Amino acid sequence: MALYIGLISGTSMDAIDAALVDFDVEPLQVVATSATAFEPALKARVAALIDRADSVALDEVGQIDVEIARAFAGASMALLERCRIGAGQIAAIGSHGQTLRHRPDLPAPFTWQIGDPNVLAEMTGISVVADFRRRDVAAGGQGAPLLPVFHDQVFRSDDEDRVIANLGGIANITILSRGATVTGFDTGPANRLLDAWISAQQGREFDADGTWAATGSVDATLLEELLDEPYLRLPPPKSTGRELFNMDWLNSKLGLFPRRPNDVQATLQRFTAVTLADAVRRFAPGAAVYVCGGGARNAGLLAALAETLAPDRVASTAELGLDPDYVEAIAFAWFARRTLEGLTSSAASVTGAKGARILGGVYRYA
Repeated sequence: MALYIGLISGTSMDAIDAALVDFDVEPLQVVATSATAFEPALKARVAALIDRADSVALDEVGQIDVEIARAFAGASMALLERCRIGAGQIAAIGSHGQTLRHRPDLPAPFTWQIGDPNVLAEMTGISVVADFRRRDVAAGGQGAPLLPVFHDQVFRSDDEDRVIANLGGIANITILSRGATVTGFDTGPANRLLDAWISAQQGREFDADGTWAATGSVDATLLEELLDEPYLRLPPPKSTGRELFNMDWLNSKLGLFPRRPNDVQATLQRFTAVTLADAVRRFAPGAAVYVCGGGARNAGLLAALAETLAPDRVASTAELGLDPDYVEAIAFAWFARRTLEGLTSSAASVTGAKGARILGGVYRYA
């Protein structure tokens, strides 16, 4: 049986992305995909857990762990119903869950994704593979990014050096240079600060196509302040999240000087483009850049990235055969299959772990 479901909710929590993947077709065939919006109250509760970590109630964490699993189960069953495929035809669900905290930098490093796989298995009647990141952290790695190993399998080319840029809440790159081992790391924020700023200023969840940013001008002084962030100067392997790049961080950079809100948005957009472009120029000069993730839908951000990387080529992973919105969900279906087959799906060259590891725990339905 070669049908798997991959599930993920990213840092931005814009939706639960699901992909139904058939691995009987080489290298894979995407049967169907879906994006299920979080119920607004649940999304707000999850955001409160993440952004107010100093005042978290354990009962709230436990309940949200279950409620996210229920939401993931609902997304899975809706996808199967639409495809008229029974749960018994699915080998496993690969569930990334929702990252609650990512702190590989602490003396006792950890990463924590919630969405109870036991509940998910019970509600769907399908075996679940979950908790993919913690084994890599236990082996001395960053636990992120994980997708470079998958990118290496499906996007590597003998004809050109490639960078796969995943623009979620956080931006990360996979470097696929000909004749070289895969590498990759988190470059900084992608949509995270853009979404947070427009939400605070206008109550909107995101800046569609960067239209609001287009009404502003880049503030060179603010951009310099944003770029003066120690994380950006760290060598890889490295990873980050909203634990660092959040509204408190942004407010500390804004200081006491008044700025037009749309200028801040324009500057944040350029900040994402510059930090990613700097990483590409330093570690993969001349490579073609293929973009996936939610940021691939932001025309303004893509234009800023293309301008900053010119004359290097910037395109979508759609040109390589995979919908940029669902690359991550497809990857977690692939991870689930690898785990059940006893194969490794991490790379020490990416995360800095002691070696490649079989990732995830298996929660069999029966």
